[in-house]
Amino acid sequence: MYDHPQPPTLLTHEWSMGYPMTSRSVGLARLHVRRRLMMWAWAGDVDDAVLVVSELVANAVRHGRLPGHEVWLRLAVPEGGALVVDVSDPVRAFPEVREAPEGEGGRGLLVVAGLAAELEWFLRADVGKTVRARLGGGQE
Repeated sequence: MYDHPQPPTLLTHEWSMGYPMTSRSVGLARLHVRRRLMMWAWAGDVDDAVLVVSELVANAVRHGRLPGHEVWLRLAVPEGGALVVDVSDPVRAFPEVREAPEGEGGRGLLVVAGLAAELEWFLRADVGKTVRARLGGGQE
């Protein structure tokens, strides 16, 4: 049986940026994402998207810091209007979503999992991993 390859997903928008591994990058990423989604007139919940980015970048900065590396943020809107948020860091260890976080920490991925239609992570070919969240775009 012949396997037909899937056609590539067409993107209506795409943007990426590298940030230093510092806590200041979290606020800067929030600002950039809000502006970018407003410029794109993205139909989804911009506040939810900003919160997802904030939590993922904060986790990368907190747990994925290695000297000489940055955290990378990528936004993409494929046809259909969903938002794909990729946050990449140089550490290959996968995050753990805990149902009962201890203390004040450990809630970030739980928040992201609650807001995102999908949450996954995968190793990058060169270094580290990417955590990916997909949010509905209001048009699905």
